[in-house]
Amino acid sequence: MTKPSLSELLHAAVTAVGGVERPGQVTMAEAVAEVIDDNSHLLVQAGTGTGKSLGYLVPALAHGERVVVATATLALQRQLVERDLPRTVDALSPLLGRRPEYAMLKGRSNYLCLHRLNEGVPQEEEDGLFDQFEAAAPTSKLGQDLLRMRDWADETETGDRDNLTPGVSDRAWAQISVSSRECLGATKCAYGAECFAEMARERAKLADVVITNHALLAIDAIEGAPVVPQHEVLIVDEAHELVSRVTGVATGELTPGQVNRAVRRAAKLVNEKAADSLQTAAETFERLMELALPGRLEEIPEDLGYALMALRDAARTVISAMGATRDRSVQDEDAVRKQALASVESIHTVAERIANGSEWDVVWYERHDRFGASLRVAPLSVSGLLREKLFNERSVVLTSATLKLGGDFNGVGASLGLAPEGTEGEDVPQWKGIDVGSPFDYPKQGILYVARHLSPPGREGSRGDMMDELTELVEAAGGRTLGLFSSMRAAQAAAEELRGRLDTPILLQGEETLGELIKAFAADPATCLFGTLSLWQGVDVPGPSSQLVVMDRIPFPRPDDPLMSARQKAVEQAGGNGFMAVAATHAALLMAQGAGRLVRASGDRGVVAVLDPRLANARYGSYLRASMPDFWYTTDRNQARRSLAAIDARAKSDGQ
Repeated sequence: MTKPSLSELLHAAVTAVGGVERPGQVTMAEAVAEVIDDNSHLLVQAGTGTGKSLGYLVPALAHGERVVVATATLALQRQLVERDLPRTVDALSPLLGRRPEYAMLKGRSNYLCLHRLNEGVPQEEEDGLFDQFEAAAPTSKLGQDLLRMRDWADETETGDRDNLTPGVSDRAWAQISVSSRECLGATKCAYGAECFAEMARERAKLADVVITNHALLAIDAIEGAPVVPQHEVLIVDEAHELVSRVTGVATGELTPGQVNRAVRRAAKLVNEKAADSLQTAAETFERLMELALPGRLEEIPEDLGYALMALRDAARTVISAMGATRDRSVQDEDAVRKQALASVESIHTVAERIANGSEWDVVWYERHDRFGASLRVAPLSVSGLLREKLFNERSVVLTSATLKLGGDFNGVGASLGLAPEGTEGEDVPQWKGIDVGSPFDYPKQGILYVARHLSPPGREGSRGDMMDELTELVEAAGGRTLGLFSSMRAAQAAAEELRGRLDTPILLQGEETLGELIKAFAADPATCLFGTLSLWQGVDVPGPSSQLVVMDRIPFPRPDDPLMSARQKAVEQAGGNGFMAVAATHAALLMAQGAGRLVRASGDRGVVAVLDPRLANARYGSYLRASMPDFWYTTDRNQARRSLAAIDARAKSDGQ
């Protein structure tokens, strides 16, 4: 059998999914095949509509070795597993002479635990949870969810939380799931042979393509315990999210509630002396946290240092005592012990990490209106970790619609631990960056309008001229507006103001689930949708409903963000430009993503309006604009309004 060419395979796959072969997709597929063959690395920017999933799946399947694909969002995982892979495998199998297998793999807590379901939560929690599945008429929402999950458990083949529709709250799901630390292990568990998480791992071990998420990839790298099966090729889609997801996994937290829960869980399992020492340490920690003020701790205060060492030592004593004590009076003792051990080990690990005070960690207090104070620790940078764990012993492809910031890939490359492109040297991963463009004609389909005449945004207070400008733009557009705001407070203020000024319906994030809001926004073109961070990256509404995308200001990190400000300071101390490396890069990524909400299909037309004059006037403005799609650029407010009115009139004449 003659080996099929890459172009033959790509053509078959594109035809199977009902797509159109695009030049950018072909260029991407060829580049992916090349780096897989020579065991190097690739950063590829592929704009919306390129068909990038087939651009990497086809060469990966043709290669024949195991491939892991890690994505950031559930939506893309579903698209790959439910749509792209089944059709692509069907189309390529006759040409390849083999049928590649694929599987989804997530963290253990994403799967229903049969032990937890059948034996119950192994301790009496303090908040009076409804736990009688068989109750005839549970009145609480939690009780109803638990009964529904019990029925679902009899039907599901995967036990995957994402296959439970409608979904349930985290609180409900916690009643039937366990973390990897709480798991008894397949050999010790009475339900090990039927375990959904274990079955998912076994499927992944046999698969040619494993679809997972950034978080599991990070756990695999950080904890050193192999979770993802051995593989020769790693493809990271939505790669602009990777650094923040890895940072999230590498972040530790201590709260009084978490510590007290560990005390309660351990108390029944250890001698009185060990339990009392942890209780005393917990009380000292809780008193300190009552006085905690939000902000970074550049040095650990003496009293906090003592409290953390006391927690660490008491937790270590409890962990040792747990190994020596057995209480046969406790029902299902192994599960109780495992859960208690997981809680105490977590306290020990984080307390020790913060008390040690590494120069590579950032420590800060946070205060939440509802949950009170927490003490957090995160790595100053994850670039070294990624360089060491990601790029060794496999070929890596990172792709996204936004990887090229300010005109090149070096900014994103540096955040991933990569030296500037073309740098030679031992132990320096070799990589190249390519931009395969977009099928859309951005200069003809969109306008980037910067409201240069407005006053610059201040830290606090209302912006009357910005509200006037926003009102005029929404009016000219006839609704059809996606409002991207830098904070929830700003989104709420704008929604309240415009609801008073216009008859246009204004949907506001938080007033309904995000899915329902986006559905309502797409269904009625005369509607506006205002919100914050998740809307900058998560909305795909082609057509007439989204013809104006507004950004209220450049989304720099908050000046009081402990982690971002620490990272910026570290760059400056090393002789670099901290503002450009951290704050401007952060803003550029979000603005590129936000502007990408406008043109989602070849027929889309519209305006991206940035109501922050700094994008036109400041020195860094050109860097931020170079990171956005290549729209036609103007600062003429009348031009922007005329264009919006014309686009609105055309949509109405088309009956939209």
